[in-house]
Amino acid sequence: MNQILVTEKLYITPEIKRKKRMYKIRFFLSVFLICILFSYYIYAENDRNKSEEVAHAILSQIENTNNTIANDNTTKNIVNDVLVIALDEQESNDADGEIHDTPNQNQSSDNKDSQEDPYADMTESILSIPCIGISYPVLSETSDELLKISLNKYWGNGPNKIGNYCIVGHNYANGKLFGKLNQMEIGDIATLKDLATGKTVTYEAYNKYIVDPTDVSCTSQLTNGKKEMTLITCKNYGTQRLIIKCREV
Repeated sequence: MNQILVTEKLYITPEIKRKKRMYKIRFFLSVFLICILFSYYIYAENDRNKSEEVAHAILSQIENTNNTIANDNTTKNIVNDVLVIALDEQESNDADGEIHDTPNQNQSSDNKDSQEDPYADMTESILSIPCIGISYPVLSETSDELLKISLNKYWGNGPNKIGNYCIVGHNYANGKLFGKLNQMEIGDIATLKDLATGKTVTYEAYNKYIVDPTDVSCTSQLTNGKKEMTLITCKNYGTQRLIIKCREV
């Protein structure tokens, strides 16, 4: 029995001990790296979710503004006579040199302005693609910061104008922004609402292809007098670009 123990003990050489220590170190390093990568993934996902919330907040604010304008117009039509009387009284008071402040209205307006999303003023249109279930505001400029928030106008005239309105957006793995754009096929429909005019134009996808990042031919404004829209996003981990060309129908 003692001979067996001695024999086993002799086999555990310093080299074997060193290798065991190295294996342990590599194991703990692997676990540590996995934890770091997992933490980064969670952080990135939370950051994308916050950006998604900002985009939806912009849409909500635009919708609320439109509803407020609609309600104001309705109220004006209904109580037009009352408003005329109120204006006459105000003119009479002004003639007497009296100034009447409306602190409640001013305070409400100030609070509303402070709550408005700063990106709402940069929003010039709303893109909706029913086949992939997305609807996002299109910001009037393109930058790394703005691309994290929502879709960006990359090139072209204003929305729904003759020419080629180019929209760029991130291809997120979780499907947000243009993460599902690859599912859009030729013949699918997209709508673009111009917030300046309130007009919505329907477009149909007529071409879909992939190009290198340096190929910007898709932004050409030669459309034979037609209204076109080009949707652009990353493909194959940013090494290529997915292009979907749409035309007014």
